[in-house]
Amino acid sequence: MFATTRRSTVHLVSRAPCTPGPVRNAFFHRTCPALVKAGDAIPDLDVLSENSPGNKINLAKELRGVGKGLIIGVPAAFSPSCSDSHIPGYINSQHLANAGKVFVVSVNDPFVMKAWALSLDPEIKSGIRFLADPTTQFTSALDLLFDGSAIFGGPRGKRYALLVQDGKVKEAFVEPDSTGVDGM
Repeated sequence: MFATTRRSTVHLVSRAPCTPGPVRNAFFHRTCPALVKAGDAIPDLDVLSENSPGNKINLAKELRGVGKGLIIGVPAAFSPSCSDSHIPGYINSQHLANAGKVFVVSVNDPFVMKAWALSLDPEIKSGIRFLADPTTQFTSALDLLFDGSAIFGGPRGKRYALLVQDGKVKEAFVEPDSTGVDGM
C-alpha cells in the first residue's frame, strides 16, 4: 500500500571534531555548536549569583565600559583539578593585577561557590569573584554546556577562559575535551 525506503546501513563520513560518533543517514541534519568566540558580546542575563541566590550578577553590565576583564569557567567547584591547580594558578598569578575584573563561573549553587571561594582565597585578597550559574543559562548562552552526568550528576560548563574588552570577548580559550587542565 504505502511504499517506504528504509536505510539500515550506517555510513561513516568524515566528521568535524565536535560531532561525536558515526553520522547516520537521516532526514535531518546536525551542526556543530557555535562556541563563544572573539567578537561575541557577553550574554546580557541576570542569572548568575554571588554568595546567595538573591544577589544576581549580570556580567555584561559588570564588564561593559570597564576595559579589561577575565571570565574563567570551570566544570565544578571543589573538583580536584580546579581546586588544586586551575584556580590557584590564577589566584597566584603575577599577572592578576593587570587582568581587570576577574570572575570564576561554575554550574553550581551560590552557597557552594561562596564556600569554595573562601577555601581558595580565605582573606579575599585576590579580588577574584566566584559566581554560580545554577540554571545553566549563562553557560548555555556561551554554548559551553556539556553532559557531565557521569561525573558530576548533571550538565556542567566546559573549562574556559574569556579575555574580555569593554563587554566583548577579545580571546576565547575553551578546553576541547572537558576532561583536563592542560593548556589552560
